[in-house]
Amino acid sequence: GIQTATPADVMFTNCFLCPPLYQVELDQEKGLEMRKWVLSGILASEETYLSHLEALLIPMKPLRAAATTSQPMLTIQQIETIFFKVPELHEIHKDFYDALLPRVQDWSHQQCVGDLFQKLASQLGVYRAFVDNYKVAVETADKCCQANAQFAEISENLKVKSTKDCKDQSAKNSLETLLYKPVDRVTRSTLVLHDLLKHTPPSHPDHPLLQDALRISQNFLSSINEEITPRRQSMTVKKGENRQLLRDRFMVELVEGSRKLRHVFLFTDLLLCTKLKKQAAGKGQQYDCKWYIPLADLTFQTIEDCESTPIPLVQDEEIDAMKIKISQIKNEIQREKRTTKGPKVIERLRKKLSEQESLLLLMSPNMAFRVANRNGKGFTFLISSDYERAEWREIIREQQKKCDFSLTSLELQMLTNSCVKLQTVHTIPMTMNKEDDESPGLYGFLNVIVHSASGLKQSLNLYCSLEVDSFGYFVNKAKTRVYRDSTEPNWNEEFEIELEGSQTLRLLCYEKCCNKTKQNKEDGEITDKIMAKGQIKLDPQTLQNKDWQRTVIAMNGIEVKLSMKFASREFSLKRMPSRKQSGVFGVKINVVTKRERSKVPLIVRQCVEEIERRGMEEVGIYRVSGVATDIQALKAAFDSNNKDVSVMMREMDVNAIAGTLKLYFRELPEPLFTDELYPNFAGGIALSDSVAKESCMLNLLLSLPEPNLVTFLFLLDHLKRVAENESINKMSLHNLATVFGPTLLRPSEKDSKISNSSQPISMNDSWSLEVMAQVQVLLYFLQLESIPTPDSKRQSLLFSTEV
Repeated sequence: GIQTATPADVMFTNCFLCPPLYQVELDQEKGLEMRKWVLSGILASEETYLSHLEALLIPMKPLRAAATTSQPMLTIQQIETIFFKVPELHEIHKDFYDALLPRVQDWSHQQCVGDLFQKLASQLGVYRAFVDNYKVAVETADKCCQANAQFAEISENLKVKSTKDCKDQSAKNSLETLLYKPVDRVTRSTLVLHDLLKHTPPSHPDHPLLQDALRISQNFLSSINEEITPRRQSMTVKKGENRQLLRDRFMVELVEGSRKLRHVFLFTDLLLCTKLKKQAAGKGQQYDCKWYIPLADLTFQTIEDCESTPIPLVQDEEIDAMKIKISQIKNEIQREKRTTKGPKVIERLRKKLSEQESLLLLMSPNMAFRVANRNGKGFTFLISSDYERAEWREIIREQQKKCDFSLTSLELQMLTNSCVKLQTVHTIPMTMNKEDDESPGLYGFLNVIVHSASGLKQSLNLYCSLEVDSFGYFVNKAKTRVYRDSTEPNWNEEFEIELEGSQTLRLLCYEKCCNKTKQNKEDGEITDKIMAKGQIKLDPQTLQNKDWQRTVIAMNGIEVKLSMKFASREFSLKRMPSRKQSGVFGVKINVVTKRERSKVPLIVRQCVEEIERRGMEEVGIYRVSGVATDIQALKAAFDSNNKDVSVMMREMDVNAIAGTLKLYFRELPEPLFTDELYPNFAGGIALSDSVAKESCMLNLLLSLPEPNLVTFLFLLDHLKRVAENESINKMSLHNLATVFGPTLLRPSEKDSKISNSSQPISMNDSWSLEVMAQVQVLLYFLQLESIPTPDSKRQSLLFSTEV
């Protein structure tokens, strides 16, 4: 038979194979600490849920009593239908809450709660009855409201007893809202168990019990909703002849306010917009023609021509959530490849990846590219890059000079059918379509200095913008200042650009148009004019050399000189303690505040004050890089305690001050959120229940050391004020979280668990996940209305802002 290892064997093996035992125990200790936070969160969430069930039960008793009188508001039958199983659900959760509370209050790492969750899972049958009856309950309530004004009044104003987590003291809820709570609760039950299991070590006696509870919940849930996932077909094709295809691309079309994925074909004489037909299994793939415009009749719409439909924007948070999902699925695929579970699992994951990437492709572009036909009917595409928009325009204009056109409806049908053979782009531009041995692109930080431009025929006001690819589409990452009235602009500006699997850097040169007549009014936007554009491949071989690489991008007569230097993530993200303890950079925050006798380090207050004085309306404040030499000069002045530092700051570009503040936090030897608590913050933000998450995140925040907490709250207030000017400075809370998240949270350990991974792709996806988790944590605190702090903390914080 198979021999099982005894605990002694395991300990013996650990001594030789694993990190020292005390380290393992220490890690488990941290995990168990997080387990307590998760359980307190679950308690807070149960309390809120119970208050919702109680609010449903309050009207039930008087309605029952009235049902037996001569003037009943509702019949017994109606009451039974509307409030079906609510008393039972209340009893189950009350028992669960009453049993869990004392165990969490009397907490030790050995404390067991698995039996309670197992019991709760075994009672899910009551939910099956509730869910089956839910539709009838809501319809019955609706009919009763129409028939009886008094009941309608009651059912609109149900009072929920406020729990300490409930902001509004006497929140009113409608009957329909409250009846949905159990439906929502049951679909979340597995998520809560996942959260708890994640923070329960396999050796803990609770582990098998929680696994069992999760199994019951999952089986129950899948019996309630069989999910149907949309199917995508793959494509295969050869090149065609005669009427030539110049280029084809997947694009997003805006149709009556919603986004649709289209395959667009540009021929020598027409632009054809098609949609992939849904096919029966086994049939080849086909296109449907949505519309076409002969190039001779095509115009680019101007802002005056088009009744511009607003572009439905997708929140940055949603885009980020998609990226997180994509990185997670990629990680899973890499893991499965190392096991031998067989191709079926990988196939299923690839399908999930394809759906997520298609969704990201559909939701991310926000830049309009508008064309119209002879009758002035306009069509709008959304693309993510100005570079691409300019390319399409150029190639169409070039072609319009030499095209003639004729097309019968039969020919159109034949042409659309032939698209399958003609297309050059067979698959949606997604990472899942790449072969595994293709380069995964660069992950890390690219420093770019834009030096100068030459070859201009006349004096212009010129600026450059830089784009890099990420997740299959291009994003604008940096912009130089406008260099006025010159044929040889000299910017000499350095930018730090974060790369996420990037392979190409694009550069666009724009003429800043100050007078309205010269402005480019295409696409319903007033835009500056693109003078030149070019791109270079980011070659890992050349860039791995740590020195600056000089390069020239030549584009229709104009040359722009650049220097580039790349630092991979593992290298660039290490926090280095300062060798000079008398300075402020790289020195622990409590050492600095103690020395200065302040609650918030002087450097933080001075930078924040200067930015609030003159940087609140600066476009891209904190995102646009300051000039590197200015930042280094300020760093040296703060480190040597130079009394003239405030005079220096007054004369410096405000982006350099913002850069100095970010550098200070980035160089702290330990992140502001501390190494010890970081894994818990990352775990807390992933909790699926919003009440549990808030309880957990606030408890964690308040357990930070005082200088860290006070400094963070000071910075948080400042960042919220910056975001209030978003309409001018274009810095939303999400943008600020993206800039500051990794700076404040990234752990300092030199050998983070991820950098040991032998899989380069998987490692980079793990980095993306870590960075995104850091952004999510900061965004969470930025979005909280206010941060309630216990009285003792409140006292010490109140006078901290006066320092």
